[in-house]
Amino acid sequence: MVREIEAGESHVAAAALLELRPQFETVEALAARIDLQRAEGYRIVASLEGDEAAAVGGFRVKETTFAGRMLYVDDLVACARFRRRGHADAVMRWIDAEARRLDCDTLHLDSGVGPEREDAHRFYFNHGMRIASFHFAKAVDR
Repeated sequence: MVREIEAGESHVAAAALLELRPQFETVEALAARIDLQRAEGYRIVASLEGDEAAAVGGFRVKETTFAGRMLYVDDLVACARFRRRGHADAVMRWIDAEARRLDCDTLHLDSGVGPEREDAHRFYFNHGMRIASFHFAKAVDR
């Protein structure tokens, strides 16, 4: 079952998301970041197994000149111990349906590169996504 994770229960999603975003170190720190981002339109959904999030997807809707109205996926992960059970597929189907419901023109996400990301890339291709651009970034000197 996929459902939206509401404010006040961000820890449910954060426990799974910590596998993708270990720099937050604790569920509490990541849940606080999720709640902070909610003010900017960030939403998060989870496929649950019992009361645990087996896979989560965090996203927001943006308006851009290059893509029109887009649903942008910030975070998508399936917990290692729940993989190969269809949870990530269920989250991706939910997100795709939400993009249609919200009248988005496109669905976007960025994914890191390297041999350890091959399974993730295969997953995105299997869900009809294609590589559309390079994403460039640099740290801001302070």
